[in-house]
Amino acid sequence: MRVVKKYTDDELITAIQLPEGIDDAIKFMYREYYDGSKVYICQNSGNEEDAQDIFQEVLVAFIGLVQNNKFRGDSSIKTFLYAMNRNVWLNELKKRGRAEKRDTVFETEKDKEIADVSYFIAQGEMQKKLLTIIETLGETCKKILLAFYYDNLSMKEILLTLDYESEQAVRNKKCKCLKKLEELITSNPNVAKILKTALYHE
Repeated sequence: MRVVKKYTDDELITAIQLPEGIDDAIKFMYREYYDGSKVYICQNSGNEEDAQDIFQEVLVAFIGLVQNNKFRGDSSIKTFLYAMNRNVWLNELKKRGRAEKRDTVFETEKDKEIADVSYFIAQGEMQKKLLTIIETLGETCKKILLAFYYDNLSMKEILLTLDYESEQAVRNKKCKCLKKLEELITSNPNVAKILKTALYHE
């Protein structure tokens, strides 16, 4: 049986960036970090299948950050992965909670207009329309708004995915993006109700 190589954080970053090193790096991360993530999820309303799905999603995101030179290394990889795992799982629980609420409202109030626009966002066609509108704001605005309003990420977490110097810089950019969005809404009343409700929906 092949022994999985051990890495320091710096060695792991280097391995992820090399085509010949990525496989061993992934095996190492599963061996070293998966169990902790699984324990957290299983203790917080999840199961082993959830843990596997979430950890895989986290690894893909982390590898993308490293390969695009956007991982700043402000914390250890172990701490960073645990935080990502926690945030992704909490966001998943929120989505599931909203989905259950939508189903209940739909079944009990079929004859009423459903106020929760997030129900319609879940439908493929509406989601495409919303994303198309947000695309017009530019790539950076799109990343910030989706990360903040849809993924429920903090400014610190968003900062890790962008080339900005500080959380305040990200906040300033978000304000500018919202101003652009307001201008879009003003010039296109047909999308105003959709965007206002979707982006500011709690």
